[in-house]
Amino acid sequence: EAGLHFYNHNLETSSEHFAKVTTTRSYDTRLNTLKNVREAGINVCSGGILGMGETTEDRIQLLITLANQPEHPQSVPMNQLVRIEGTPLENEAPVDDFDFIRCIALARIMMPKSFVRLSGGRVQMSPLMQTMCFMAGANSIHFGGKKLLVTPNVTADKDEALFNMLDLKFVEASPSTCHKTIPLTVMSNE
Repeated sequence: EAGLHFYNHNLETSSEHFAKVTTTRSYDTRLNTLKNVREAGINVCSGGILGMGETTEDRIQLLITLANQPEHPQSVPMNQLVRIEGTPLENEAPVDDFDFIRCIALARIMMPKSFVRLSGGRVQMSPLMQTMCFMAGANSIHFGGKKLLVTPNVTADKDEALFNMLDLKFVEASPSTCHKTIPLTVMSNE
């Protein structure tokens, strides 16, 4: 009624790895929040951040947890860690491009009607890597705005150039299309 259509609450990683990343909240609390959001009739936006020192098994467990919710999240943002100087994760090794792309493909297979959103960390992905993510099943991006929370976002002109090169069309996401799998949707920060 107030106009909130999606609530973002990422699980971030597997339950096993979560305690190594944060100590201010529990994984069960995050799962309970997702339950409350679903029960309130709000679309769930929940995914993860790859590159926080997790293993391949942690990535798989994250996707299994998301896919085994009572209802698949309507939006599954897949983020690549942007290493920021002075933070505890600043020295983590970058995620291998193909490992990231495999996670996109798994998310698409496991949650076929969800928007698999190529989200944070795109600024450090090459156009080729982003293209491969689209081919693997990503069907949405966050478009516009200079930042996604605290990290830089790809500029609108670069996204438009990539989409023109790939002959992809922008389709603005809306509450009426949130349950449909469409060629590509765009979440705007503007």
